[in-house]
Amino acid sequence: MDGNKGTEIKRSSKAENILVQINSKTKLGDLRKIAKDIKKDHELAIELWSTEKFLPRLLAILIMDKKLLSQDVINKLVKDMQTHTFNERNNLMDWFMANQLTKEKKKIALMESWENSPSTLQRRAFWYYQARLRWTGQTPPDNTPDLLSALEANITQEDPEVQWAMNFTAGWIGVYDEKNRARCIKLGEKTGLYKDEIVAKGCTPNYLPEFITIEVNKRHNN
Repeated sequence: MDGNKGTEIKRSSKAENILVQINSKTKLGDLRKIAKDIKKDHELAIELWSTEKFLPRLLAILIMDKKLLSQDVINKLVKDMQTHTFNERNNLMDWFMANQLTKEKKKIALMESWENSPSTLQRRAFWYYQARLRWTGQTPPDNTPDLLSALEANITQEDPEVQWAMNFTAGWIGVYDEKNRARCIKLGEKTGLYKDEIVAKGCTPNYLPEFITIEVNKRHNN
């Protein structure tokens, strides 16, 4: 056992002080508060990332310097995410997208080039970003016809983490784009994706016919 001591990673006192604040009860809001105090610290972010642990990596994403996130660095971070469990890696990618990749035009352009990336997480980010544009009320690009064609051709063959994001995009197209609503509902009926999924009370089902109907009604009732 003692023979391993020499190989232990030496971390800065700053990193150690942060890591003792993070445990299994730490929530996302807590990480945001810690990040707000730190502000931007890319060196510290890399130290936290090197722990290979989920919560420190979420915090690392918040304090990274977007100017230092080159395409190669992003590819490496995404590859590192693949070592996590299914849910953790999806959460890391979605958090990375929301807190870093959407903050700069060059990063958005990079993300928009990922539709056919060999990385499942990069393909997920491509689709999740398309959904996010629509659900946050931003004016979507005029790529809806292309997206729908790709959805109809590929959604059933995709990996589960990408498939969810594709389905999510189809859902929000159906909610906000009335002329394509029936097409999106039909896609859900045809694929049957998430039809038998049990959903927690108060949550909207992922099955497209139900998702679209519920979300459209919410907006009509407001």
